[in-house]
Amino acid sequence: MNANVGGIDRVLRIIAGLVLISLVFIGPQTVWGWIGVVPLATGLLGWCPAYLPFGIKTCKTS
Repeated sequence: MNANVGGIDRVLRIIAGLVLISLVFIGPQTVWGWIGVVPLATGLLGWCPAYLPFGIKTCKTS
């Protein structure tokens, strides 16, 4: 599993994930906020399975 998510992409995913998860506790308090686990996990891992079929890499290649 090679990293395919770069720095800015990772930060945006982590922020978006945290915002969505916070909706479970604050705001409309719906279950849909748990969708934020996906961008949070991909941001923390640095790997996105949805990028594989398209060959997208936002990280620097070495």
